[in-house]
Amino acid sequence: MTNEELIKEIPNLPKEVRLRIEKIVAAFRERSNKPSEDRSKRTPLQDEPFVGMWADREDMKDPVEWVRNIRRTQWDRSHRWKE
Repeated sequence: MTNEELIKEIPNLPKEVRLRIEKIVAAFRERSNKPSEDRSKRTPLQDEPFVGMWADREDMKDPVEWVRNIRRTQWDRSHRWKE
């Protein structure tokens, strides 16, 4: 549908739909008027405070094994049917 066709259809829509369209357009207009965030002002990921917060945990020395163990104990429900 072209822009012109779309514009012609809007008046034929129910009032509540037209109001929704107005709100959507206003939201997009507001978003497009905001200046984009300057990437140079972002904190590098490695400098975020949460990076390394579990570095001294003994149970997470091998993260792959830790995840396997969690999945095995939390997700494996096969033991429920064994008797």
